[in-house]
Amino acid sequence: MSVRWKLLLCLALLFAAIASLVFPMGGLAELWRSDPKLLGVILTEVRLPRVLLGLLYGAMLGGSGAAIQALFANPLASPDITGTTGGAALGAVVAAYLAGFASPIGLAVGGIMGAALALTLLLGLAGRHSDSATMLLAGIAISAIAGAATALALALAPSPFAFYEAYDWLMGSLVDRSLAQAGMVTVPVLATLLFLHSRSRAFDMLALGEVAAESMGYPVARLRREVVIATAIGVGMAVAVCGAVGFIGLVAPIFARRLVRAHPGRAILPAAMIGAMLLTLADVLVRFAPAGRQFPIGVITALLGAPFFLALVLKMRLEWRS
Repeated sequence: MSVRWKLLLCLALLFAAIASLVFPMGGLAELWRSDPKLLGVILTEVRLPRVLLGLLYGAMLGGSGAAIQALFANPLASPDITGTTGGAALGAVVAAYLAGFASPIGLAVGGIMGAALALTLLLGLAGRHSDSATMLLAGIAISAIAGAATALALALAPSPFAFYEAYDWLMGSLVDRSLAQAGMVTVPVLATLLFLHSRSRAFDMLALGEVAAESMGYPVARLRREVVIATAIGVGMAVAVCGAVGFIGLVAPIFARRLVRAHPGRAILPAAMIGAMLLTLADVLVRFAPAGRQFPIGVITALLGAPFFLALVLKMRLEWRS
């Protein structure tokens, strides 16, 4: 990736972070004149966690999406389509019923275990030498199972209050999160992204085929286990705090690969930056909701990402025909 694109990505990311921190500006300007101390509290304890979680969660989705697409050599693969996000959501909901949504550790453990189980099941169903279509079908099946199990868990909620709390959480949101929750996500997300980036050379070799990667000294089976564990930790932790958000992990890597001339390994960090920017800007769009209402951020990303996904499928279909 050229220096110009690196600079543009950094500037776009900075713009998204600042926009998320200060938008809408009307109320902040009034507070600046009347009560600067309260303004500082709002910025540091209300807006700042929202910005940090948007950046971290988006980066995790983008980076893990790039790694999963490289691992399965399929541009349609992503944490939500391969079942990672759905498994993490299911695990977190089950943990919430056992420990309560006020227990961040319980949600984190449940999210990580659910994501790990979904990815492990995907690898088992797809098989060592399966093609991309088999992997995609296996991922869709796992996502459907996780979604059905989550719906069953909601139907068996112990009280209407627990049902609505779980439902709101599942739609994805960065609202009413604390700096402590943002800090809890920071270490596993950054560690996961750094680990995936350290395997970028292996992903590039894997693009030449499993035999080529093995001959170059990159054990494919171990690489798959490492990606499963790392992605489960990062995505599971983020989902446990912010709920399920889709399509960022699909869209961001596709744009990133265009910047790195289709090198899947080199796309991980650019995809993380693009994912962070997209999710943060989506959180800004959430604030255009009418007064007294709240748009779930997962709905916004789905509305924007689903047409992109369909366009990608149509493009691939035309390429196959030609």
